[in-house]
Amino acid sequence: MSVSQEVSHRRYESGRMYPTTTDVVREALVRLHVNGQEWAMLMCTPRQLDLLALGFLHNEGIVASMKDVRRVVVCPSGACVEVWLRDANRELPTARILTSGCGGGVTFNDLTSEAQPVLSDVTVTPQQIGQLMFKLQEGQRYRGVHTSALADGDALLATATDVGRHNTIDKLCGLCLVEGILTEDRILLTTGRVSSEMLNKAARMRIPIVASRTSPTTLSLALAEAWHVTLVGYVRRDSLNVYTGLARVQSHERGGAG
Repeated sequence: MSVSQEVSHRRYESGRMYPTTTDVVREALVRLHVNGQEWAMLMCTPRQLDLLALGFLHNEGIVASMKDVRRVVVCPSGACVEVWLRDANRELPTARILTSGCGGGVTFNDLTSEAQPVLSDVTVTPQQIGQLMFKLQEGQRYRGVHTSALADGDALLATATDVGRHNTIDKLCGLCLVEGILTEDRILLTTGRVSSEMLNKAARMRIPIVASRTSPTTLSLALAEAWHVTLVGYVRRDSLNVYTGLARVQSHERGGAG
């Protein structure tokens, strides 16, 4: 299924109203079943639902790797995803927290709880971040969606697109699980706002540097400080803001020091 579908509408321009068509991004409610029980409902672009489910379960702390997963089935209608774990008796958390994610995100993690710091010696220059963000946006094929990517200092290693910015990170995580792509010591790039649940997903993936086309929130900044994550916002080709973890962003003006 494609990310968008063509719809008919009428456009007003230069004093004239006329019929035309435009591609509009798809959005749907998808139910996630774990070990035969419905566990969560996700608003998302109904594409790569297996990756979305796997990444969501990883970032919620339910699975650590594909070794924990026995089977993943996307229903023919695309309205649900069934994930069967090797641990058939695994107890799932029930306390849901509504997040600020697009479409009303949900997490079962206490985002204010203590987490393991993300320790990494990886560094990057402002120029590298700007070039990577340009590559990310240059590769976008659809309007009205968010895109996230995993990168090293020079290249995009994997990308994911969805109507929900938080879903892009889950899909990215799922893709990395399936393809065996390591997320540690990498850079996460996203077109969406970095809120607390976004930062939490990055920390779960042990990603030390998070860079956004737009802004962070106050809670994401607090979590980034506590978890030793470098958080960068408002990335353009020749400018950006470094909010936390300045030591990982090396610039000529600072003599190349971290």
